[in-house]
Amino acid sequence: MMNTMKKGLGLLMPLFLMACSQQVTISKDTLKDKIAGGWAGKMIGVSYGLPTEFKALGKMYEDSIHWTPVRVKDALWEDDLYVQLTLMDVMDKHGMQAEQKKYQEALATAGFRLWHANVQTRKNYFDSIFPPQSGQPEFNLHADDIDFQIEADYIGFMCPGMPQTANKMADYMGHIMNYGDGVYGGAFVASLYSEAYLQNDIRSVIEKALLSLPAESGYRRIIEDVIAFHQENPDDWTKCWQMLENKWARANICNPGTKYNIDAKLNGAYIVIGLLYGEGDINKTLEISTRCGQDSDCNPSNALAVLGIIKGFSAFPQEYREAIEKIGDKPFVHTNYSFNKAVERTADYAEKIIVENGGKVTEDSYSIVLQEPVALPMEDAFPNLVYSKRAAIVDADKDSCWTLKGNWQDAENGYVKYSEQAGDEIMFTFEGTGASIEGWWVKNGGKADVYVDGVFKRTIDCFYYYAKQEHRNINIFHILNLEEGKHTINIVVKGEKREESEGCAIGVRGAVVYKNGTKSYDAI
Repeated sequence: MMNTMKKGLGLLMPLFLMACSQQVTISKDTLKDKIAGGWAGKMIGVSYGLPTEFKALGKMYEDSIHWTPVRVKDALWEDDLYVQLTLMDVMDKHGMQAEQKKYQEALATAGFRLWHANVQTRKNYFDSIFPPQSGQPEFNLHADDIDFQIEADYIGFMCPGMPQTANKMADYMGHIMNYGDGVYGGAFVASLYSEAYLQNDIRSVIEKALLSLPAESGYRRIIEDVIAFHQENPDDWTKCWQMLENKWARANICNPGTKYNIDAKLNGAYIVIGLLYGEGDINKTLEISTRCGQDSDCNPSNALAVLGIIKGFSAFPQEYREAIEKIGDKPFVHTNYSFNKAVERTADYAEKIIVENGGKVTEDSYSIVLQEPVALPMEDAFPNLVYSKRAAIVDADKDSCWTLKGNWQDAENGYVKYSEQAGDEIMFTFEGTGASIEGWWVKNGGKADVYVDGVFKRTIDCFYYYAKQEHRNINIFHILNLEEGKHTINIVVKGEKREESEGCAIGVRGAVVYKNGTKSYDAI
């Protein structure tokens, strides 16, 4: 799969064997109205949830939500929109078969800040780690995170009734920054949109979209849990939320041991709670998907985009339409796209994809050759990996897991140890199968050699200053899949730096230890 992925999307060739030869005819006006509904849903949803983002961690959001349609203008500054429009711009400039590295380069060199899987793929680009390795767990501890899930909408928008095509595009694009469930999150939402063009029944749309994911994947399993729970308890979404919290919320590799959860699976389940319990009502869907908490601007954004495709822009309340139309030609920050341009370009790509997949175009309609969903190959970024413990460097004097040699200095009130002196060394000793060292990526960051169990692993570069952003609590090195037992990680300061760095600093804040075990959702 990795070799073929490097060759481009190949959208001009047959994508998969057709599972059916049914066709559907849709007018050009209807298709465009649905595309507009999808983009409008993204904008309304993200602006609605924005004030609540990450304010409810491990709990439901219970405060009042004060939102009026005029606030939709806030979407012009939201990464849920401008990141994926940056990816669409690559298609505009380099064609639909652009290499993965072109997309990674666009993210890496863009003038906006990034986090989690996206910031790791940016760092990987400047460290010469390119797709698909840039999204793989060896080089990206955020592989299961939400990033691709919130920036894959355009893929589904331009693949009406063609979930196989959407899946191939998602598989290709998602591996730039994610892997496994992180890729499946984007594939799922893209398939939701693809299926939403064809039917109005929300549960049917969800169940059909799930067929694009491997049955054994955690992502598909969590969505199936929501569907089954809703079937038995259709009147109280809070009970469904609690089921997820009990069973799934602790299965989080990126930031374990905390209530914060940016895993694609859990947040994807919140999208589905909003859709099922919202029962097709725009305001109810917005409120429920937002009150589920965690990444609570992204989730209502995806949920309302699904309703936007189903209903079309023309079915939105008048005040919502007017608010969108008022800013329809204003560009999203960091892009040359406006709402109107995004709709036009998406419609253009949809027409190309329809034709390249056997469909036909008349003066006023499209004949689309429908596709049955086909599941992606199974990937698991972190099989049998569970959180064990955290170890803070501030406790180094009393915690024997830390050994410091040389002239390490205190920073951030002792919560960080840093050095620029060549030869200074920190050793972390742990029991488990893997660990993540957390520390600084900063504009004066330098290089260090890392040894695992006394064997040189690689050199890390802790310089980071892009879009005037630094990260002072981020994974600077991780190792997984070790034999269960006692291990050491040695970080040795080199006193060297890349040309653009202002110094040679290596800063260490602490470590996260992992072990083999049963995932929380397999234990219940």
